[in-house]
Amino acid sequence: MATRWGIASTGQISSDFATAMKALKNDHRLVAVGARSLASAQAFAKKHGAEKAYGSYEELSKDPDVEVVYIGTIHPFHLHVAKMMINAGKHVLCEKPLCMNVKQTKELVALARQKKVFLMEAVWSRLFPVYKEMMKRINAGEIGDIVQVICSFGLPIGTDRVLKKELGGGATLDLGVYCVQFASLVMGGERPEKVVAAGHLNEEGVDATTSATIVYSKGRVATINCSFRCELPCEGLVIGTKGTLKVANPIWCPIHLESPSGKFDSPLPDMGGSFNFLHGQGMMYEAAEVRRCLRGGLLESPYIKLDETLILAETMESVRKQVGVTYPQDA
Repeated sequence: MATRWGIASTGQISSDFATAMKALKNDHRLVAVGARSLASAQAFAKKHGAEKAYGSYEELSKDPDVEVVYIGTIHPFHLHVAKMMINAGKHVLCEKPLCMNVKQTKELVALARQKKVFLMEAVWSRLFPVYKEMMKRINAGEIGDIVQVICSFGLPIGTDRVLKKELGGGATLDLGVYCVQFASLVMGGERPEKVVAAGHLNEEGVDATTSATIVYSKGRVATINCSFRCELPCEGLVIGTKGTLKVANPIWCPIHLESPSGKFDSPLPDMGGSFNFLHGQGMMYEAAEVRRCLRGGLLESPYIKLDETLILAETMESVRKQVGVTYPQDA
C-alpha cells in the first residue's frame, strides 16, 4: 500500500519534496496539499498531481485519507502546524529546524510521544548514501579515534526568510543546523559538554556570520562556521588519530566522500525535471525513510532520533543566544 502524503505549504522546498517523491513511483501517493491560500494550493496540486487542495492547514489536518504530512512552512509556523497535524492523528515530517527554540521543540516532541504518532525532523542529509558510508567507515575504525570535526556552510543569501527576525531568519537556524547535525552525527548524538560561540548580527538582529566551538567528551571538539554573507567551503572534515575523512561540498546534500580507503561517489538520479534547490531530488531519501519507519511500526527514525533533535535544538539555542540573537518565541 502506498504511503498517503499531505503537504503543508506550497513553497519552493515543498515543491521539491513533491517532485522528488515521484522517483519513488507507486510507493508514495500525494493525497492533498494545504496552504493559506486556496488558489496557491490548487496551483500546486495541478502541478504535482495532488488529489485534493485545501485553503487552510486545518482542512488538510482533517482529511481522513492523509496518513503523514510533510511540513515545509518557514520556521515560525512549524510548531503550530505540526501540533495541528499531530493532534489530528497524522504522522509528521517537519523541516529543520524542527522548532524555533528548545521550549517549542520539547513541547512538540512530548506531544508526538503522547499521541503515539511518528515525528521526524527533516534532516535530509542523514539519509544521503554519502552520510551512511561516512559512518560506516568511521565505525569500522578507518580514521581511528575521532579528535576534531571542522564543518562550514556559507552562501550569500538575500531573501527575507533568512534576513528577517520575524520570519525566523539567521545563519544558525538556516545554515548552521547542517553543521551542528554533522558534528552531532559524528559524535554519536552525544550532548556537548560546552558550547562557545561568537559572531555578527545584521540590522534586523539575526546572526549573519557565526562561529562556534562545541566541546565533547573524550577529548573531541567540533568547530563550525556559518554565514549568509559569503561562500564558505561548505564541507565537513572528520579528523581522527589515523587519518582524515572529508565530505565534499555541498555538505548538506553531498555526493562525494574522501577517506584513506578511497573515494565514494553517489550521484543522484536524473529525474528529467527541475528543482528549486541543489540536489533537490535527494529529498526522496527522507520520504523513503518515513515510509520504511511507518511500515515497520516505528515512531522515530534511527537516523535522527527525537532525543538527538532536542540536543540539536539545545546546541543551536546556545550558539545563537551567545551571538546575541533572540526571537519573540523565546519570551
